[in-house]
Amino acid sequence: MGFYLHKSVAVGPFRFNLSGSGVGMSVGVRGMRVGTGPRGNYVRIGRGGVYYRQTFHAPAEQPIRSLPLPAIPGGTHAPLQEIASANAAQIADSSSEQLLAELREKRGLTRIMPFAVVGSILLLLFAFSLPAWALLLAAIAAVFAIVWARRRDLLRKTTVILYDFASEVEESFRTFTQWADALSSCHRTWHVAAQGRVYQPKYHAGATSLLQRNATAMRSCAPPFVRTNVPVLSIAAGERTLYFLPDHLLVYDGASIGAVSYRSVDISVVPQRFIEDGALPGDATVVDYTWRYVNKKGGPDRRFNNNPRIPICMYDELHVRTESGLNEVLQLSRAGIGAGFAAAVRHLGSFAT
Repeated sequence: MGFYLHKSVAVGPFRFNLSGSGVGMSVGVRGMRVGTGPRGNYVRIGRGGVYYRQTFHAPAEQPIRSLPLPAIPGGTHAPLQEIASANAAQIADSSSEQLLAELREKRGLTRIMPFAVVGSILLLLFAFSLPAWALLLAAIAAVFAIVWARRRDLLRKTTVILYDFASEVEESFRTFTQWADALSSCHRTWHVAAQGRVYQPKYHAGATSLLQRNATAMRSCAPPFVRTNVPVLSIAAGERTLYFLPDHLLVYDGASIGAVSYRSVDISVVPQRFIEDGALPGDATVVDYTWRYVNKKGGPDRRFNNNPRIPICMYDELHVRTESGLNEVLQLSRAGIGAGFAAAVRHLGSFAT
């Protein structure tokens, strides 16, 4: 996802600017902007290299708030047990209360956009019985109403989080983004939803346990209605989505939101031998082979004609847990990178207050 610290974040017509003296905000169009910042309110007009700027007054200094195959007989394995994880609303710690309060408050605001769309449709239906010029005016009014409602929703529901790092924190987050890029570069990533013990390994290629897993994605993407000036690693984990901010792990679960400091996050990595009966990822490390049906000595069971050889791969299993109930398991096709990512998260947590 690449590390780059942006100095401004745009939300509709508004722009939030980060400088050495603090945070400012401006609004306007190209050639004219009105704004406020640590040095006062100002108007800036001009284009083509010629500009005029007027500062009105310097506001009193305020403290900056930190935001927030063949048939297998039944009974050969135990029922798969779901890997339970708490609802996102329960995943929180004391350091995240302020950020969570703002995110939840804005997420709970009613959107104006649907009402504007319904109102515009009713207006146009009524205008069909009017002269053509009246219908044209109604259509223009409907378009303006929908555009206004969309911008209004964006401004009301968006949380802006700007980060200004000390040098050692910036270096730590830069290292984190490098390991996040390594995770995202895995050819395959799976979310492990359930697991169960195998009673008769001969029917399951000699495996001692079964996993229910689903392919998932890692990408650089900020949470819904959040704007920030740094890249954010996003991991889909079943019904939940994890967002790795520089100081918090956000957990989105439908309408629920959770947040914890990295001091409260435990990420452990377990190298795991996995019998890969699906498509073999290009970056997988094959350490051995087995057969779909094995005999007591581990060799191929000659009673089965359709008994292909199957590779055994070495994968990384990433366990993400918190004391407040988060419990997610991810499987990475590329072995040897999970430990570096976990160490990078722990190092970020060492700066948390």
